Amino acid sequence: MKKIIFVCILSIAGILLAGCNTVHGFGQDVAKVGDKIQGK
Repeated sequence: MKKIIFVCILSIAGILLAGCNTVHGFGQDVAKVGDKIQGK
């Protein structure tokens, strides 16, 4: 039973980390677009 719970926790942590990386990359893209708009 403990092994199943441990695997579930690891899976959730992996999904959360992947989500954070995606949001971080999206924020960088938005910043680049903002810089281009300000430059013109």
